[in-house]
Amino acid sequence: SIKMDLLHSNGVIIIQHLQRDYRAYQDFLNFMSHVGDPRNIFSIYFPLWFQLNQVVGTKMIWVAVIGDWFNLIFKWILFGHRPYWWVQETMIYPNQSSPCLEQFPITCETGPGSPSGHAMGSSCVWYVMVTAALSYTVRWKDKSAVTLHRLTWSFLWSIFWIIQISVCISRVFIATHFPHQVILGVFAGILVAEAFEHTPAIQTASLRMYIKTNLFLFIFALGFYLVLKLLDIDLLWSVPKAKKWCANPDWINIDTTPFAGLVRNLGALFGLGLGINSEMFITSCKGKNSCKISFRILCIAASLATLQLYNFVKIPTHTEYLFYILSFCKSAAMPLTVVALVPYCVHSLMRTTEKKLN
Repeated sequence: SIKMDLLHSNGVIIIQHLQRDYRAYQDFLNFMSHVGDPRNIFSIYFPLWFQLNQVVGTKMIWVAVIGDWFNLIFKWILFGHRPYWWVQETMIYPNQSSPCLEQFPITCETGPGSPSGHAMGSSCVWYVMVTAALSYTVRWKDKSAVTLHRLTWSFLWSIFWIIQISVCISRVFIATHFPHQVILGVFAGILVAEAFEHTPAIQTASLRMYIKTNLFLFIFALGFYLVLKLLDIDLLWSVPKAKKWCANPDWINIDTTPFAGLVRNLGALFGLGLGINSEMFITSCKGKNSCKISFRILCIAASLATLQLYNFVKIPTHTEYLFYILSFCKSAAMPLTVVALVPYCVHSLMRTTEKKLN
């Protein structure tokens, strides 16, 4: 439509302005784009928070998975273009004088662009972290504590918005999103996170509930895709555009395709459910050692170190279905490691040490 073309063309002007005037901040903006990567939720934020507060850690995974699932559905409904291919195909510029937008190794996302998954994932998980931190200070009653709570409130929400704005600017800078797409992503993420502030049932969910949720999310997404495909609507229309207009074919990654994100998130949710409902979790995280600071610190350090090793596990991409299966297994292993395997090993080590001392 004319209005959408106008919105896109204004967005291109903003991207050109950022790429021209913020060149000195290129490394920082690329870094902030990585900060907003939803995969950091599972490998960095979740291991830290789960050992500090299991309620917050559990909520973080649910918010991340459901938020990314909604992001996928919205992308399929909105058919949002990305700047780096839109400028090459639009007809609104006269005499084929399309603007030149610089691309980067992280530019060539293959899914639709609206809303931004990075902005949505970043806003929802940081919303959970900020509200969790503030929940500790809101209980303070004396006057000095109330003042400290207000200062903490202002400081944490300022940090929240600085991070969200930086992530949004970085995604626009690398020409992978238009400004309206990142703004939509931020507020959509906040809405999802706020919804889970009032959903305490996830803390007591059984393994059966996790499996049912996984099946529902997968069947709904797959069914939605197949129904529209029968109506001759290709929901993977963005993949060939990305391959055609990406400046470097090596920058195209199957890990950014719509179904890759879906499989990754379903694996993480299944792994969380499997871990929380395991005997190893009950023995270690519900035992007497779970209250010790040393136990939690060791679990955090061991979890972060172990999850970094997962980055060296490269999944073969030559067969798409094999990639999805292995991606699901790898994603499931990460929360299972944090929730059950590492705490159980630390618990066993501490118990053995205590026996030797006695």
